[in-house]
Amino acid sequence: MTLGMSAKIKNRHRLKSKEIKQLIQTLKNRFSSDFFDSSSSVEMGNLEEFKIILVDNDIAFMIIEDDIVFTLRGLYKYRPKEYFVIVDMGAVGFVTKGADVMAPGIVDADECIQEHDYVWVCDEKHKKPLAVGIALITGEEMKGKKTGKAIKNIHFVGDRLWNLSAI
Repeated sequence: MTLGMSAKIKNRHRLKSKEIKQLIQTLKNRFSSDFFDSSSSVEMGNLEEFKIILVDNDIAFMIIEDDIVFTLRGLYKYRPKEYFVIVDMGAVGFVTKGADVMAPGIVDADECIQEHDYVWVCDEKHKKPLAVGIALITGEEMKGKKTGKAIKNIHFVGDRLWNLSAI
C-alpha cells in the first residue's frame, strides 16, 4: 500500500501477540468470523485525524470512540456477513458522495442491527461496499420504513480516509 506523500502514519506501532489475540476475539464476538490470525502483522497508528489499525499493511479498521469499525478497504478485503445494509442502485450515487442513507433506498438489511450500531452499506447489484455509517433505526425498521433517514454516513468511497489509504 502506498500512502500519498503528504500522508504519514504517526505513532505507528506493532501490536503485541496478546493485543492481536484480544483484537481477534473482539471482532469474532461481534462478527462471528475470523478475519485474520495471530501470525498477521497488526499495527496501530494515527493517519491525520483517524486512529487506524493496519493488518498486513492494509488500513482495515478505524477506532471511533473505543469501537473497532471496518474501513471500506477492510470491508473489501474481509467481507463480513453481519451489519450490512443493501441499497438500490438509485441511492449509490448519493451514498458515495457522502449523503446519509434514506430508508426508501434500502432494499435489505441485517435484522440484528440495533440503533447506534456501526453498519456497512453496499449496492444491490454487485454487493460492493459503498459506505460505513451509524444506524439511526434498527435493521428490522430499515426493511419496512418508507420515509426518513436510516443511516448517518461516516466513511464513503472517495472521502479523505478512502483517498489517504488508496493503494
